[in-house]
Amino acid sequence: MSVMRVTIADIRKKKAKGERFAAITAYDVVTGRLVDEAGIPFLLVGDSLGMVSLGYDSTIPVTLDVMIHHTQAVVRGNKTSLIVADLPFMTYHKNAEQALDSAGRCLQEGGAQAVKLEGGRSIAPTVKRLTEAGIPVVGHLGITPQSIHQLGGFKAQGKNVARATELLEDALVLQEAGAFAIVLECVPAELSKLITERLSIPTIGIGAGPHCDAEIQVIADTLGWFSDFVPKHAKQFAKLADAAAAALSGYVKEVEAGTFPTEKESVSVSEEVIRAVEERIAGAPGGA
Repeated sequence: MSVMRVTIADIRKKKAKGERFAAITAYDVVTGRLVDEAGIPFLLVGDSLGMVSLGYDSTIPVTLDVMIHHTQAVVRGNKTSLIVADLPFMTYHKNAEQALDSAGRCLQEGGAQAVKLEGGRSIAPTVKRLTEAGIPVVGHLGITPQSIHQLGGFKAQGKNVARATELLEDALVLQEAGAFAIVLECVPAELSKLITERLSIPTIGIGAGPHCDAEIQVIADTLGWFSDFVPKHAKQFAKLADAAAAALSGYVKEVEAGTFPTEKESVSVSEEVIRAVEERIAGAPGGA
């Protein structure tokens, strides 16, 4: 029996039923498979891979080809989650036609079922055009990493009346334009609660408090892949960086000591085969 993939209709129903759900990022076949096995319904192939997997200091250098490459890998490892691909910097800003081309590639070539883009009312016409073309869209408000230079760093958004009002209005505009969910990043918990109550589509928080309809985290933070920095909004549910360091240290010691590999990790042939090889070599021209 074929396995059914989560759909945007399933995500909408969770909001209607008051069911909170988990969401998380993934960047390759291994993380895609882990998310699948955990039963997480919403998977984002985030342009955060630029920082987490590729070592950039922001998401801005990530290209559309890179996003499609990683989305393809995630899709190969995941059979059940709704897979959303980020549209990277300057791949949807020029006009709606550019956005259609970029989003279309994410679905046709990448295998995603939806795309995510950043921005409020200024991007609403693009959201409307994409949804009219049959491309599901997730909005993204608050800290928008692709605008990090304009924002002046990773600073919480919506902490004064004007900005808080703007974020609420942007959320309503995105919903009207056809977005089926909205990510709220580093938005005060009280404002996230207000936005969540006003919207009929799910809000997905990250650093936005406990009142959103869902929570999304970067998988590297959740699994503790990095020990040097943990964002305020993240919780390490494991410390895999420590476990990996210990494992690699053990591997090095056993190789250097000659205790790995052993016969258990080796393939064997019979002594007769070895003797026959030695005899064949000895009988060959120039043999011993």
